Amino acid sequence: MSLPSLALVFLVLIALAYRFYGGWVARQLAVDPSRVTPAHRQSDGVDFVPTPPFYLFAQHFSAIAAAGPIAGPILAAQSFGWLPALLWIGLGVVLIGAVHDFASLTASVRHEAGSIADIAGRQLGRGAGLAVMAFISIALVYIIVAFADITAASFVAAPEELAGRALDFHPGGAVAAASVFFLGISLLMGVVQRYLNPPLWLLTLLFVPATLGAVWAATYASHWFTFDAKTWALLIMGYCGLASVAPVWLLLQPRGYLGGFVLYGALGLGVIGIFFGGYEIAQPAFRGWHSGGATGSLLPFLFVTIACGACSGFHGLVCSGTTSKQIDRESHLHPIGYGAMLAEAFVAFVALAIVMIASDAQLAGLKPGTIYGNGIGEFLTLLIGRENLGFAITFGAMAFSTFVFDTLDVSTRLGRYLLQELSGRKGFAASAAATLVMIGVPALILWHGDEGGWLRFWTLFGASNQLLAALTLLTITLWLYRARRRIAFTLLPMLFVLVVTFWALAELVVANFKASKGFDIAFFNAAASLALLGLAIYVVLAALKQVRRERRTTSL
Repeated sequence: MSLPSLALVFLVLIALAYRFYGGWVARQLAVDPSRVTPAHRQSDGVDFVPTPPFYLFAQHFSAIAAAGPIAGPILAAQSFGWLPALLWIGLGVVLIGAVHDFASLTASVRHEAGSIADIAGRQLGRGAGLAVMAFISIALVYIIVAFADITAASFVAAPEELAGRALDFHPGGAVAAASVFFLGISLLMGVVQRYLNPPLWLLTLLFVPATLGAVWAATYASHWFTFDAKTWALLIMGYCGLASVAPVWLLLQPRGYLGGFVLYGALGLGVIGIFFGGYEIAQPAFRGWHSGGATGSLLPFLFVTIACGACSGFHGLVCSGTTSKQIDRESHLHPIGYGAMLAEAFVAFVALAIVMIASDAQLAGLKPGTIYGNGIGEFLTLLIGRENLGFAITFGAMAFSTFVFDTLDVSTRLGRYLLQELSGRKGFAASAAATLVMIGVPALILWHGDEGGWLRFWTLFGASNQLLAALTLLTITLWLYRARRRIAFTLLPMLFVLVVTFWALAELVVANFKASKGFDIAFFNAAASLALLGLAIYVVLAALKQVRRERRTTSL
C-alpha cells in the first residue's frame, strides 16, 4: 500500500472514531451541556477562565502534542519497523488514548477541576492520592529534563541537513531566535486581548502571520542567540518558572492558541508532502522482535517508546490541571478531550511518514527532532522551492521546539498545582515557592548531566507516562463504578496498559541495575523505576480495597 493510501485510511479511521465511538463514550460519561462548569463557579481571571472552544482546543492541542508524538514514532520505526508503530498509533488512540483524555477531562470537571492526584485521593483514599502525587512528580521531572535537553540541543547544533551549505545565518541560533520571538508575540497577544478585547478573528489575522514572520526575522537575528547548551537549559528553566506563575491569559492561552496554528501548519505541510510529494516508502514494514540497544524487545517496549502518539498519562495532567479550569460548557468536552487526542495521533502519523520515506543512510546519526525538522522543511520546499531549504528547515525545527516549550511550561505549572494541593496553600508566595521546587531538581540534573542525555531517560519517561495513564484510567473506572455506569471502556484499556508498563518497568529495573557503576544515571533510572513500580502497586491495592468496600456496602 502506498503512503497516500495509508494516510487516507488513517484519516477515515479517526474521523469515524470521533463520530461514533467518541459519541458513544460521551453518552457513557453523561455529558450534560446544562451543567455549570468550574470555570464559571470558580472564575478568578488567573487559572479559572471560561474559554471559547476553538481557542481552548488550540491551546490544549499544543500542550499535549509536544515532542512525544514526534520522537516516539521515529524511534519505534527505526527499531521495529513502521507497521507495528502504525498499528499501535491507530488502534491505541481510538480505544485507549482518546478515551483516557476524554474521561480524565470529564472527571476533572466533575471534581471541581481537581488534579488526577486529587481525584485519586477522593476515590481511592488519601494514601493513594499521595502516592499518585509522588508518581506524577517523578514523571514530571523526567518530562522536564528530557524535553529541556532536547530543546537546548536544537538551539545550539545546526541541523545535519544544512551541513556544508553556505548560509548567512546560524541555524541553531535562528531556531532559538524564532522561539524567543514566538514567546514575545504570545505575550503581546495576551496583553492586547486582555485590555483591548478585539474579536478573535482579528487577533488571528494579526498574530498568526506574525508568528510565521518570526521565523523569517530569526534568520537575521540568529547570531544574538548563540549560547552553549547548558546555558540554554538554565534559561529554559527560568522561562518555565516565570510562565508557571503568570496568569493564563498572559502567556498560556495566547501561546497555546498560536502554537496550535504552528501545529496546524506542520500538519498541513505533512498532508501536502504525503499526498503530493511523490514520496515512496523506503523503510521496512517490520524489522524484527528485538532491536537491541536502549529500546529492547518489541513487547513491551513498542508501547512505551510510542507514548504520546497513542496514549499518554501526561495528557491527563493537562486535562485536569489547566484545560478543565477553562471548559465553558460540558458540550466542549468531546471535541477537546477526544478530538484533540485524535489530532495528535495524526501528528504521530506525519512523524512516522517522515521516517518511512527516508533511507537508513539519510537517518543515520540524526536525533528525532532533527529528522522531523528536516522532513517538515522538505515538505515546505514543495511550496517555496528548494533554494529556500535553510529557511524551511528552520521553520520545521522551530515548530518542534514550539511544541516542546508548550510541554515544558505546562509541566512546571502542573507541578506547581500539585505542590500547592499538597500544602493547601494559595497565593503568589505559595505559587512561587512551589515553582522553585519544581524547576530546582531538573535544573541540577541538566547542569551536572551530559548534553544529549535525554535518550537515556526516554524509555523510562515513556513507561512512567503510560503507567500514569493506567492509574488515571483505574481512578476513573472506580469513579464510574460507584456512579453505577458502564466501566468496560475504561477497565479493559487500563488492564492492558497496566500489564505492559509493569512489564517494561520491571525490565528497566533489572537492565539499569546491571548497567550501573555506582551512583550514575543508570542507577538513578533503576531506582526511579523501582519507586514508580512500588507507588503503582500501592495505588492498585488501594483501588481493590475500595472495590471490596463498595461491594460490602452494596450488599448490606
